[in-house]
Amino acid sequence: MFDSPETLTEALAGENYVIDPEFAVVVHLATALERPLLLEGPAGVGKTELAKSLAAASGRTLIRLQCYEGLDDGRTLYEWDYGKQLMHVQMLRDRIGELLSGTATMAEASARLRAEDTGLYTEDFLLPRPLLEALLSPEPVVLLVDEVDRTEESMEALLLEVLAERQVTVPEIGTFTARSTPWVVLTSNDTRELSPALKRRCLHFGVGFPTPERETAIVSRRAPAVADDVVADVVELARRLRDLPLRKAPSISEVIDAARAAAVLGCGSAGEAAKVRSALLAALLKYGSDRELALARLDGDDGAGGPAAEPRPGRPADTTSGAFGRGRAASSAGGATTGARAQADRARRGLR
Repeated sequence: MFDSPETLTEALAGENYVIDPEFAVVVHLATALERPLLLEGPAGVGKTELAKSLAAASGRTLIRLQCYEGLDDGRTLYEWDYGKQLMHVQMLRDRIGELLSGTATMAEASARLRAEDTGLYTEDFLLPRPLLEALLSPEPVVLLVDEVDRTEESMEALLLEVLAERQVTVPEIGTFTARSTPWVVLTSNDTRELSPALKRRCLHFGVGFPTPERETAIVSRRAPAVADDVVADVVELARRLRDLPLRKAPSISEVIDAARAAAVLGCGSAGEAAKVRSALLAALLKYGSDRELALARLDGDDGAGGPAAEPRPGRPADTTSGAFGRGRAASSAGGATTGARAQADRARRGLR
């Protein structure tokens, strides 16, 4: 489909997806070698969007399996259409009566029924779910297995047959081999480590937040009505927020929302986004503790004229509440010291 990484890059650009050269090479290899592609990285960096844009650019249908805790094979592989099977049994009732006429014992009737094919377990009564649907499609598709790290490890075992052999086994019927070869994209937000068996069957690429230049290009494509200077300001604000120990860093889609919000609020030139920064945080941050931390740090940057203290290396992203807890503890300690001083002053006055 794509002759080179450059051709792939151009096709994705037509779908407003900006991809860096190294990433384009890996995606090109996945399509050329027809190997599953596993994308790992934080939420909101464009992993899912790649599969959507790849399907649109290639003219393929997108089949999506959204993973979640408790997902089972009935939601991933296939189910039987029991209502349709019941109607079929009712239609066969009269024929079964004719078939069993003349039998003297239950064993004889049972043996005669076993010898007949009632047609209940055929592809006609099968309800394909995303994995089987992708293999049964006569036209090549893009199969997106989104957030595979949200499932249990047992679910990964179901994927191995599809990824390695391009087939699904239905015990009542047999094995269905792919009628066309799908492009498979798996995404993971790194909430847990995936099994080596799954990774061994995939090409792998770690997707991170883009550089400011590439993110500016992405936002400009997705929000063309927003002035370039405003886009640059919003991207810079997002970069500063990602440097903070937030529970959830702003995603690219949230930066696009913030840029559109800035335009709605009348920002038309450089520097004006800073005037509505507090409102833009509603699009960029989704936790109250993150908003408080951001306001404190950003106001400190602007008021002190220098950069705020950098977070300690290795600090986990969900320790924002801990940071505020220390702040409250410090305030309480300060209040206790002030109270002790007032008590000492009263004691001295009583001695006079």
